[in-house]
Amino acid sequence: MHKSTLTIFRILLVIYIGGNQCSFAQVNWQMKKVPVQTRWAKDVNPNNAWPAYPRPQMVRSSWINLNGLWDYAITAKDAAMPTRYTGKILVPYPIESALSGVKKSLLPSQNLWYHLTFQKPVLKTGEKVLLHFGAVDWQAIVFINGTNVGMHSGGYTNFTFDITDRLKAVQNELVVQVFDPTDEGIGPHGKQVLNPQNIYYTSSSGIWQTVWLEVVPVAYIKDIRLTPDVDKQRLQATVEAPAGYTVKLTARARDVLVGTAEAKSVAGQAQLMLPVKDAHLWSPANPFLYQLTIQLKKTNRIIDEVQSYFGMRKISIDKDEKGVERICLNNKPYYNLGTLDQGFWPEGLYTAPTDEALAFDIKAIKAMGFNTIRKHIKVEPARWYYYADSLGMLVWQDMVNPNQSLPEGAKPEFEKESADILHQLYNHPAISTWVLFNERWGQYDQDRLTKWIKATDPSRIINGHTGELLYVNEQLRAPAMDPYVDADMTDVHSYPNPMMPIRQSGKAQVLGEFGGIGVFIPDHQWSTGSAWGYIDEKPAGLAAKYTIMSEHLQLLQRDGLSGSIYTQPFDVEGEQNGLMTYDREVVKIPFETLRTVHARLNPDMGTIPAISAVNADLTEPGLLYARMLQEYIDGRQDPDFLKKLAMTATQVGDKPGAQDAGRAYVTTLKLPFSDEELRLVAQFSSSTKDEGFQMMIADSTDFQRVLGNRPYHVSLMNMIYKGVIEPLVNQTDKPDWTAIRAQSTSYGPPGEEIFLRAWTVALYNQGDWKGYAPVATEYLEKYGRNLKASEVTMFQSAIDRNK
Repeated sequence: MHKSTLTIFRILLVIYIGGNQCSFAQVNWQMKKVPVQTRWAKDVNPNNAWPAYPRPQMVRSSWINLNGLWDYAITAKDAAMPTRYTGKILVPYPIESALSGVKKSLLPSQNLWYHLTFQKPVLKTGEKVLLHFGAVDWQAIVFINGTNVGMHSGGYTNFTFDITDRLKAVQNELVVQVFDPTDEGIGPHGKQVLNPQNIYYTSSSGIWQTVWLEVVPVAYIKDIRLTPDVDKQRLQATVEAPAGYTVKLTARARDVLVGTAEAKSVAGQAQLMLPVKDAHLWSPANPFLYQLTIQLKKTNRIIDEVQSYFGMRKISIDKDEKGVERICLNNKPYYNLGTLDQGFWPEGLYTAPTDEALAFDIKAIKAMGFNTIRKHIKVEPARWYYYADSLGMLVWQDMVNPNQSLPEGAKPEFEKESADILHQLYNHPAISTWVLFNERWGQYDQDRLTKWIKATDPSRIINGHTGELLYVNEQLRAPAMDPYVDADMTDVHSYPNPMMPIRQSGKAQVLGEFGGIGVFIPDHQWSTGSAWGYIDEKPAGLAAKYTIMSEHLQLLQRDGLSGSIYTQPFDVEGEQNGLMTYDREVVKIPFETLRTVHARLNPDMGTIPAISAVNADLTEPGLLYARMLQEYIDGRQDPDFLKKLAMTATQVGDKPGAQDAGRAYVTTLKLPFSDEELRLVAQFSSSTKDEGFQMMIADSTDFQRVLGNRPYHVSLMNMIYKGVIEPLVNQTDKPDWTAIRAQSTSYGPPGEEIFLRAWTVALYNQGDWKGYAPVATEYLEKYGRNLKASEVTMFQSAIDRNK
C-alpha cells in the first residue's frame, strides 16, 4: 500500500483512566508462564496493550483506547455484581491467556466480571460518546455507573453502545459481566473447548479485542457498505446516515483524485455510485487500495467525516478456454493456493500479542508462496483483514460452527452470529469466499442457509460445506447426500494426500483441506507429550514429502482443480503439523524452497515481505535422542533436561525410556504446578507406585480442572489397575477378588470402577457365568453410563443368556 494511504491509520493514542493519562504500574501485572512464547510477548506491558487503531475501514481521529489493566473477579453464575475484585487483568487478552496476567479457566457455572474507572471525554454541544467492544466471548452485559446499557451475545463480532446519557461529569465506572460456557453452551465456539486436546484448543473467554471510546457529532455516519463493480467500473456504496443529510464520497489513488459522488440520505441510508474509470484492479500480487473519504454534510457544512479504503476486484465462477469451471479473479482463472490458518497464539490464545505479530502471520504465509488463507472457524480483528487487504491475500472466511450437538437455541444463535459476521466483514476486498459448514460440525438446513448467504452477499462465492466428504488415508468417513447443494464449488477433504472432488455443472472444484504432516521440533512445542499430525515425518523428510504433494496438485489443477488448502501454516497447541512452529520461530521448510515449490501454481507472487525465522535442524531425531540418553546414563538430572528427554523419547518411540525419564522429571516438581506440569504428571504416571499418583490424589481439583473430570478419573483407574489389580491377579491362578476389592476400593470411586470392570471381564473371559451375572450387573448399574453402547450390549447379553 502506498505510504500516503497508510497515513490515515496513524492515529494519536490517548488513554484516560480515573482522570489521568494512563500509566499502569508494572508491579500489578506479570505475564504467566507458557511452554513456548513468541518474540513479541516480551514487548507487551500495561502501557502498550494493543494501541493500534481498531477500525481501519472507518477511521475517525477522536478516540480513546481503554485497553490496559482492569479489575476482575470470577463469581458463581447467579451471584450479584461484586463489590470487591480479585485482582488485575490486562485487557484485551482473554482470561485463560498468559498475557492477561491471570491464566485461569472460566467455567460454565461462573461469570467473569471486569471493572474500570474512566474520565468522561470533553464534549462539544450535542456530541455523543460511543463505547465500542471489538469482541467479547461469549455473552456480555455492560453497565455504566451501575446502569445496564446493553447486552450482546456472540464471541466474534463487535458491538457498540451509546453511553452519553449515562455518563457523569468526571469519573465513571464501567463494568462488564461475561458468561462463556464455551463448548457446553449454545453459541458458536470454533476450536475452543474446556478440555483441549488434539485438534481442539484452549478457550478464550471474555474481552479479547480492543475496548474504546469514540466521540461523534449528534448526526454521524454509522456504517458503510462498499461493493466494487469491476465490469461497470464503479463502486456501489450504501452509507447509514440520518435522513435529510447529504453524503459525499471522494476517491483517490495515491492522493490523485479519482472521482466523487453525492446523494441524500433517505430513511436512514444514502445510495451512491462512484465512477472508477480504468480501475487499478486488486489482486494478491498487486493489492492496490483506493483511499476513500466519506463526509456527512448539511447545507454544505461538514458535520462528520471518516476515512476508508476499497479495492476493485471481482470474484466469480466461469469457464476457462477448455470449458472447465474455474474460480476467477477479475474475470481470469486464478488458482487459490491456500493454507488453513487458525489464529491461535501461545501467550494470547485468540489475541495476538501485538499488531506486528498479527501482521506477521499474513506476511509469513505470503513469504511461503501462498495466495490464499482459509480463516478456519474464527473471525479475526478488523486489523487482520486490513493486512490481508493491503499485503495481498485472498481469504476464505469460515462461519464459526454452532455447538456440534445442536442444543435448543443453537440454530437461531448460529444464524444471528453468522449474519453479524457477514455484515462486519463485507467491505474487505481480500475476502473472496464464504464457507458455511465444516466437516458436518453442527450442520443443518444447508440448502436454505447457502441460499441465504448468496442473497445476503451476491458479490462473493460460497463453499456450502467444506469436508462433508472427508477421506483419511483414502477411506471415506461416511457418504453424503447432495453435499454441494446450491454452492459455487464441490469440495473434499483428503488426509494426508491430495485428491480431486467430483465435478458438477456450474461449480468449481476445490480441495478444502489436505496435508497435516506432523513434524515435531524440540524446544518449540506447546504440548511436549505429543506431536499430533495426520501422518508423522522427520524434519529431513518433510520438504520431499511436501514437494510431492504439491506436484500432485499441479496434476489435479490440469484436470480442473481450482484451489487447495494445506493444513497448516503454524503448529497449534497439540497439533504439530504446521510449516512453522507455534512460537513462529522455526520454519520447517525454508521460505525460498516453499516459494519455488509453489511457483507453478502461483507464478505471480508480487512483493515478498521480509520475514525472519530459523530453518529447522534436519539432524535425525533418533541420533539427537541417543546423545541425550547417554547424558542421562552419565548422570545428568536437571529438570529441564529430564523433561526434554522424556518428550524426545516419546516422539522417537522409546516408551520405556520416556517413562523412566518422565518419572524422574515428576520427582523434581514443586508446588504449585503449572497446567503443563499437571498434564506431564498425568502423562508420566502409570501406577499407584509412581510419585505422580499421590500428586494427582492430593491435588485432585487442579488435575480435574486441567484434564477434565472423566479423563482424570480414567487416568487414576489405569494406575490402580497397573499398581494394584494386575500384580495380584498375575501372582496366582485363583486371585482373591475379595482382597483385591478391599485394596482397590480404598482409592474411592476410580478404584471401585476399575475393580468391577476387571472382575467382570475376567469372569466373562473364563466363562464363569454363575459368578459373572451378579458382578456384571453391579458394574452396569453403577458405571454402565461410562461405557460404549456396544460394551453395554455385550455385557448385558451375557447376563441375559445365563440367568
